[in-house]
Amino acid sequence: DLYSINRSSLKDAIVHFGGGCTGEIISPEGLMLTNHHCGYSQIQSHSSVERDYLTNGFWAMNKREELPNPGLTATIIVRMEDVTELVLKGIKDDMSEKVRDSIININIKYIEKDAIKGTHYEAKIRPFYHGNEYYMFITETFKDVRLVGAPPSSIGKFGGDTDNWMWPRHTGDFAVFRIYADKDNKPAEYSKDNVPYKPKHFFPISLKGVKENDFTMVYGFPGRTNEYLPSYAVDMIVNVSNPARIKVRDERLAIWDTDMKKNDTIRIQYAAKYASLANAWKKWIGESKGIKRFNGIQKKEELEKEFTKRIQANSEWNIKYAGLLDKFKTAYNELTYYTIPNDYFIEAIMGIESFTLARGAMPLLELSLMQPVNNEDIKKQTDKMLQGAEGFFKNYNANTDKKIYAAMMELYIRNVDKAFYPAVINDLQKKYKLDFNRIADEVYAQSIFTDKKRYMDFLASYDAKKSKKLLSDPLYVIFESFWKLYLNQIAPNIQRLNMEIALLQRNYMKALREVMPEKKYYPDANSTLRVAYGKVEGYEPMDAVKYNYFTTLNGIIEKEDPKNDEFIVPEKLKELFDKKDFGQYGINGLMPVAFVASNHTTGGNSGSPVIDAEGNLIGTNFDRVWEGTMSDLMFDPDRCRNISVDVRYTLFIIDKFAGAGYLLNEMKIVK
Repeated sequence: DLYSINRSSLKDAIVHFGGGCTGEIISPEGLMLTNHHCGYSQIQSHSSVERDYLTNGFWAMNKREELPNPGLTATIIVRMEDVTELVLKGIKDDMSEKVRDSIININIKYIEKDAIKGTHYEAKIRPFYHGNEYYMFITETFKDVRLVGAPPSSIGKFGGDTDNWMWPRHTGDFAVFRIYADKDNKPAEYSKDNVPYKPKHFFPISLKGVKENDFTMVYGFPGRTNEYLPSYAVDMIVNVSNPARIKVRDERLAIWDTDMKKNDTIRIQYAAKYASLANAWKKWIGESKGIKRFNGIQKKEELEKEFTKRIQANSEWNIKYAGLLDKFKTAYNELTYYTIPNDYFIEAIMGIESFTLARGAMPLLELSLMQPVNNEDIKKQTDKMLQGAEGFFKNYNANTDKKIYAAMMELYIRNVDKAFYPAVINDLQKKYKLDFNRIADEVYAQSIFTDKKRYMDFLASYDAKKSKKLLSDPLYVIFESFWKLYLNQIAPNIQRLNMEIALLQRNYMKALREVMPEKKYYPDANSTLRVAYGKVEGYEPMDAVKYNYFTTLNGIIEKEDPKNDEFIVPEKLKELFDKKDFGQYGINGLMPVAFVASNHTTGGNSGSPVIDAEGNLIGTNFDRVWEGTMSDLMFDPDRCRNISVDVRYTLFIIDKFAGAGYLLNEMKIVK
């Protein structure tokens, strides 16, 4: 039922949505559920101040009204195959890593190419167990995916950043899309002639509801976990890297939040960016707290002591694996030194939006300085930049970015060792006494990268002679100095150490499975198709506190705060509540909203189907509890919980709230 290549199976209804989330097909006409936050950028792209789908929601009342989304894809797994032996063909233990990687890459390219010869499929081989095993995934990618419906943010994002990663949760975090194909049911670019995709399988939807201890399974594309890191790595993440990244995002989010609250245009421009930035920020906070509460570093150290004891007692293992943990310690000590400048460069310096635009000008400069000059290549590059500029400036506010610029530059200088100051800092000290607000005022008033008209006019008439103006642009001069420092002093050392650690991790993973075979070793997530199973159950986040396993519409009414955008309740939803007009979706006078279960999930599982023991859809996964966000590093079945929208609430909103009940006619409802 879970996986078959000879007949339809559950895998055929699982979609890798946009390459970052999961979706599930729920009708024979390609109707697909995912999360509101997964479709947020698409909803935003169709929104404006006059037609605000973020605030008001959107529902197509027939297929003609469904909205196309250029660039959005839906990928479905055709089959999977263990190709470890083929990938590692020709590999010997005494090879250097460089030679080993070269052979593996050649093998992978050949295997992938051969696997899809004569088809429209794609092939991707991924390493498992840190390169000890390899699996190939044959996929089919659909490029015409249309928005069918989304609730207003007051439902789809209810609780906002306050409730993000939290339980109890009352968010209707879902959106509805539809996959289209050509007349032969094959993937095709958007065309008005395309027809709804006919899937090999779609999920029946259960209205039976969930009870405590019910079996649940999550099927999706989890992004990344690192459960087998040594204690030194976890220590660095919890005590060095996370605090630095959290500090920077605190500042960026505060600036964006202030400006978004003052101006509706800025609110819409930065809505998706804010949500994306806040998501990881809050997760890192919870992750660090969870590891400390779980004594995670100590537990890793205890496992390492047992590992060392067993190695020392076995002569063969002692030859192969002695010194492995000491090498980890040395590598992570050095990596910690470079982590602070690396994190501040990525989070603070590259968090300045205009710097992203300046980075995009580098290929143009390279072409302009080549001899002889190729004007045709320059024209292609400027056309590409002009095209990209439309999307950039649509969601950009120069005054907001100027505040970010001043704050991020100051954060970098105040928190990073002087050994990692770029050369331009001396000039800024002499000219401005490092008054970053003053620097920002002057730079943003003059630079071509901070104004759409200046930027577009410059590119529209660009030729190689104008490269001097680019090179002297005040914002570009500062960016380039930081970029050179990063490329010369930070990135090479981070890359070198990560390569050393990757080799150590591969050997450590192999050693763990050999030396401690009594343990279960689920392979770390890597954006490939996985199942996770558990049961519906509440949990105890702290002393004297116990959480129930489900929430209801009552909680939404209790949380209502008309003065807080995160807790506004739509009038129609209140009317339905007052009348107890829950239709076939309520139970015992209550309208279920969300539930938690002990499934191991992570980023990428957003939008994943939550299914019962019969393979029926009972919910859509959208989050984890804050106390359990450490599950990317260590999974604690007592505290780690995934949060799902109860499918009964999803159907209630579609039918009773949105008046789009016609969509239920194409679903298979199990009562």
